[in-house]
Amino acid sequence: MIKIICIGKVKEKYFKDAINEYIKRISKYTKLKIIELPDYNYDVLKTVNEEGKNILSKINEKDYVVTLEINGKQMDSLSFSRFIDENISKNITFVIGGSYGLSDDVLKRSDYRLSFSSLTFPHQLFRVVLLEQVYRSFKIINNESYHK
Repeated sequence: MIKIICIGKVKEKYFKDAINEYIKRISKYTKLKIIELPDYNYDVLKTVNEEGKNILSKINEKDYVVTLEINGKQMDSLSFSRFIDENISKNITFVIGGSYGLSDDVLKRSDYRLSFSSLTFPHQLFRVVLLEQVYRSFKIINNESYHK
């Protein structure tokens, strides 16, 4: 199973459409759950801490937590597919933080720190990118055409 915990709601229809398409495609391979949590508008520290508490409340003890961070380890699509294949039995939980990042408590709970790029992405777009790469991984794992 794959769970994605993210801060904020997707507002634009084109992002929602892309997300729903990848959810449909991924459902052929595994269960997928997306948990959207509210974003806060306090000062930076209070916002990060409140969002962190909400994130941690959605993580189970046995989840394999992958925090998506700009300073995490980068990998190519083939390595990411191996990562998915090796860890799928552990209930992978991806965490996409809010605009101020992740709390120290969430970072401490992380089992793996992953970066897709040193670029900064809008959270809504990044959700699509993550889902596309998860889908690509399952296509690679199953030797199905898609990845080039």
